[in-house]
Amino acid sequence: MALPPQPWPTGEVEQLEPLVARVLAANASPYTFTGTQTYLVGTEDLAVIDPGPADEDHLAALNAAIAGRPVRAIMCTHTHRDHSPAAAPLAEATGAPVVGCAPLVIESSPDDSWPRVDAPFDSAYDPLRVLEDGEAMTGTGWTLRAVATPGHTSNHLCYALEESGAMFTGDHVMGWSTSVVVPPDGDMADYMASLARLYEREQDRIYYPAHGPAVTKPRQLVRGMIGHRRARERQVLKLLVDSPSEVSALIPVMYKGVDERLWPAATQSVLAHLLDLEKRGMVSRSGQAWQVSGAIDS
Repeated sequence: MALPPQPWPTGEVEQLEPLVARVLAANASPYTFTGTQTYLVGTEDLAVIDPGPADEDHLAALNAAIAGRPVRAIMCTHTHRDHSPAAAPLAEATGAPVVGCAPLVIESSPDDSWPRVDAPFDSAYDPLRVLEDGEAMTGTGWTLRAVATPGHTSNHLCYALEESGAMFTGDHVMGWSTSVVVPPDGDMADYMASLARLYEREQDRIYYPAHGPAVTKPRQLVRGMIGHRRARERQVLKLLVDSPSEVSALIPVMYKGVDERLWPAATQSVLAHLLDLEKRGMVSRSGQAWQVSGAIDS
């Protein structure tokens, strides 16, 4: 999806529905679209979802949006650095507990050929309480229930606002792009299972992602995302049938026409597909080269 024309509503409070407001952080990039969207849920008292980067202007905008109201919880969907670092200073400013996803730090890459995989994560994230799948936080007129959606990261949670049918999907389902799945923490099989789980939820009226516009036909989008990933899997297998290849050789073919700044992320998602296919016995590798292990369906 192309970027919308500027100016973007960075730092402004946008009321999306009676219980939901949004504040956009000024961290636009090829990976974050127009920036991270922080959501405020409630009217008399609040939950803050994905407080975003620890940027002084963004924190000031959040405190202005809170406007002195009690904050019952600061809730993170996962701990990438564009989502959770503002949790600690916001908790200090408001006295609110940080609850939600589990902390996650990956110490090192298991393969020297991979990029350093702990760098995108917020190692300082320290929740007072980790929500398990199905647990809820409540306030005046609102209930946010955790829905475990591992895949993009192993600790990813979505939050369902039961009073309105809204779902806060973090990076698991975004309004502008598919999610990157970066091994070893990101797992394609988990990601696909989490998409299937969301597709089965007929009660969700709208998705509010951390990046990009709201999704008003959520099950239709999720069905398309599942189909997209299955198509990528078939594409990988077809290319490997034609010739065993390293991952880097697949990307220019598979992502022709895609902004080359996104190719490093695409490389990781293709690797995630390959690791999943390897577990299923459909591909194998010799050194850095991958090949199909047997006959595949056309």
